Amino acid sequence: MPDGFSVGLFKSMDNLTPIENLKGIGDKTAGLFHKLGIFNCADLLNYYPRAYDFYEHITDIKSSAPGERNAILCTVKSTPRIMRYNSKSIVSFFVTDSENVFEVKFFNAPYMLKSVKVGDRRVFRGILRAIKDRLVMDQPKMYLPDEYSKLEGTITPVYSLTKDLSNDRISKCVNQVLSGLALPEDYMTAEELKEFSLSDYATSLKNIHFPVSYEAQYYARRRIVFEEFLYFVRIAKEGAKENTNLKNTCRMIEVSDCKRLEESLPYSLTNAQKRAIRDIFDDMSGDYLMNRLVQGDVGSGKTIVAVMAMLMCAANGYQCAMMAPTEVLARQHYENVKSLTDKYKLCFKPVLLTGKMSAKDKREALAQIASGEANVVLGTHAIIQEGVEFKNLSLVITDEQHRFGVKQRETFKNKGNEPHLLVMSATPIPRTLAMIVFAGLSVSVIDELPKNRVPIQNCVVNSSFRKKAYEKIKEELDKGHQAYIICPMVLDNEDCDPNLKSVEQHTKDIKEIFGEHYRVASLNGKMKPDEKTRIMENFKNKNIDILVSTTVIEVGIDVPNATIIMIENADRFGLSQLHQLRGRVGRGSDASFCILMSDTKNEETLKRLKILNETNDGFKIANEDMKLRGPGELNGVRQSGELQFSLGDITKDGDLMLLAGSFYEKAADRLTDIKGNLIDFRTI
Repeated sequence: MPDGFSVGLFKSMDNLTPIENLKGIGDKTAGLFHKLGIFNCADLLNYYPRAYDFYEHITDIKSSAPGERNAILCTVKSTPRIMRYNSKSIVSFFVTDSENVFEVKFFNAPYMLKSVKVGDRRVFRGILRAIKDRLVMDQPKMYLPDEYSKLEGTITPVYSLTKDLSNDRISKCVNQVLSGLALPEDYMTAEELKEFSLSDYATSLKNIHFPVSYEAQYYARRRIVFEEFLYFVRIAKEGAKENTNLKNTCRMIEVSDCKRLEESLPYSLTNAQKRAIRDIFDDMSGDYLMNRLVQGDVGSGKTIVAVMAMLMCAANGYQCAMMAPTEVLARQHYENVKSLTDKYKLCFKPVLLTGKMSAKDKREALAQIASGEANVVLGTHAIIQEGVEFKNLSLVITDEQHRFGVKQRETFKNKGNEPHLLVMSATPIPRTLAMIVFAGLSVSVIDELPKNRVPIQNCVVNSSFRKKAYEKIKEELDKGHQAYIICPMVLDNEDCDPNLKSVEQHTKDIKEIFGEHYRVASLNGKMKPDEKTRIMENFKNKNIDILVSTTVIEVGIDVPNATIIMIENADRFGLSQLHQLRGRVGRGSDASFCILMSDTKNEETLKRLKILNETNDGFKIANEDMKLRGPGELNGVRQSGELQFSLGDITKDGDLMLLAGSFYEKAADRLTDIKGNLIDFRTI
């Protein structure tokens, strides 16, 4: 089917209409959409912009704000000339608005020599910088005055792309579907919409893609996030009904092994750890299967609590399994359990199971699991895949990334016993919110840090302190320690804001600044799993001094030797996420440091960042984050976190999660028959 084919009958369009049936979409372009997970109209409408581009009103040079993006109407004053600097070519020329002048520079763009000439009038859109006694604008976008006047004051969506698929093509397709698809009547009443400060669903869907104003985008996002959370609550509540009060078919008795291990440890368990362990033991020896969440801040010692649960299980003659979100973490858990087994003569017979194991190693592991020879299985989601058979599995420990629910429990039920469930969470969300997010789970909170932990020293600084920050990093490296540097973006030009640091460019800069004496490597979520594993293992083994990374290290390996982390563009992250990133250091006995780099002038944002300066308590931070964080900036980088939604963030949008929970309680019957809303788009 050639590109350009169209069914032409919008009245027949529905949620399931294939993407290739849209006007201008043929097999080749449809394949590009498929790479983004877009197969039908529902998928397309749920593919939200990752940012928005606001076309500023035209101004003159005097009225523009240095350091911010401006659209300035000027006349080309000088003939473009080309210069060489290292390996770069630079085309530069001067422009004027008749009163003032600034220099325009384009890098590695020799074609610009013929694109402009003296006397041309253009709108130059970019960041105006003051360098000594002159103004410079690097890599601006140029528009004819009439061309820009049509864009002035508008907001356009910016979508995540794949090669050969343009932002314009996605926008046109979304607009086509919004024009042709009959959106359903809202299931919420006008009174409810007013009470909850929500816009109606159809309007929200249009304004999340093509907002007419900042305010419209805020309310559109609010409604879409509410829909995401309501869907989540609905699934969680239904799962809770099936998981509650299940008879304990593998009741255990308390064993001396656990007490011996506790007495042998070189440190004392905190009272909070002891309470969590007591809760777990009571559950596993009780009448009903355990469904428990252990919620603890970064570094609170959740791992030893999990080990105690596994030890009670193994000492009672049962098997247990612990799932990790990444192969690196699974291997780390395996090595920790193996080390404890050897050191304290525990009754563990651990085995590792991941998708990347050789066929021979996997066969051996599967045989040991099936026979019961292995009583502790540590691995990734490979544990629940077909072909894995347990002899008497009775405990499953997982983390919230897996969203362990009804289907996974059913999977384990088919592999043997219906197991006890223990969920470990490092997301410091308030208890009221946790009760909704983890519906059906009893909650144990570890709200103390081990006494041997040295508090992390924090500072929030702007770029003028960059040189001192690098000196501090060098100081730590020269002590034999390691450092993280976190950037919000993977590649340059990935976002509208040129001030954002990218891993790609920043890695080059760091190598140049720190020199060959220090080993620098980069890491990002777009790398292949094998490559990510190799880099993280090298960092753990001290073969890398500085790791420049995205937030992919947020749920990372335990590297006690890493003592300093610098987070670029810190204002672009939520406080709870910054706290999770900060938790990558301070994991050993040495003093550790966190440098939050931000050039923001926004007082509310600086107020939020100041909270990180004042406390290392994740629960306090989460509560303050929920209180202080407002609508957010349109160009904000999408949050990543352990509980990931398309738009929602459980700490930033905690009020909406609570709202979704209370709304579900009173409207559950009404929600069972919803057709056509986003909730159903996601379940078709």
